[in-house]
Amino acid sequence: MSQHAVEVTHRLVSSPGGRIHLAEQGTGPLVLLVHGFPESWYSWRRQLPVLAAAGYRAVAIDVRGYGRSSKPVATEAYRMLDLVEDNVAVVHALGEESAVVIGHDWGATIAANSALLRPEVFRAVGLLSVPYTPRGGPRPSDVFAQMGGDEEFYVSYFQKPGRAETEIEPDVRGWLAGFYAALSADTMPAPGAPDPHFVSKASTMRDRFPTGRLPAWLSERDLDVYAGEFERTGVTGALNRYRNMDRDWEDLAAFDGAPITQPSLFIGGNLDASTTWLTDAINAYPVTLPGLVSSHILDGCGHWIQQERPAEVNRLLTDWLAALPA
Repeated sequence: MSQHAVEVTHRLVSSPGGRIHLAEQGTGPLVLLVHGFPESWYSWRRQLPVLAAAGYRAVAIDVRGYGRSSKPVATEAYRMLDLVEDNVAVVHALGEESAVVIGHDWGATIAANSALLRPEVFRAVGLLSVPYTPRGGPRPSDVFAQMGGDEEFYVSYFQKPGRAETEIEPDVRGWLAGFYAALSADTMPAPGAPDPHFVSKASTMRDRFPTGRLPAWLSERDLDVYAGEFERTGVTGALNRYRNMDRDWEDLAAFDGAPITQPSLFIGGNLDASTTWLTDAINAYPVTLPGLVSSHILDGCGHWIQQERPAEVNRLLTDWLAALPA
């Protein structure tokens, strides 16, 4: 029987925050997949069978605050240190001592910090869409407050408790559809159109979202899966990641400027603001990621990289994994 024929197994494992839900497929060396905002384990649906077929134990989690994982009430329970320890707990709950960790969007930052803080557990790290940027500089909230001039950067918009919830939760499905479309290569606003990463005064984020059609990578059923999870859980747990960025900056002070030395991989899209805004971070990889094996920018690709371009991403991931030391 091929690994493609092996169904995904779902389970809950204990973690410092209570429990983590995971989806698992395949056997072999452990590869931990960490999603971003506003997503779930389902974001890796096109990677799980391919990694399993390549001889890996592929495990995609629901990050704390999402899906069937625990959702602590306290905002400060979503700081980076806690999310790193959740990842460690998953590895150990699966009976393993080490893993390769791969993340997308916020998951890339969580994966990077997992490798940085727990190198004895995470032997290699793959980053999708969001480059590694070492801790440093001014307090994050001060930086975000200065962006956009008369408009407000979306991170600042998300950081005030309750504000984004008021916009999103009355129509979760519609908001998600617009947000996904705004950052997808085939549906994002045209060059020169108002930037959906910023919010004008007396407005909301969705006022700048495209409408009318879904991105090619997102079916109505896919959207139903994402929306169904957030309809059930709400979005506060997910948004609390943004509300801990200043705490992370304080918690990680001892790691100011620290490089990640394990073997690493970066894949970004050339139409993704996460890649274009952080070009300096990518250029700094010889210093910040001295173990970098390869770095790739996919032409004509937006933010949702492993869903927009699954075949290319899967090839790059499996090639990189195959070249890692055993």
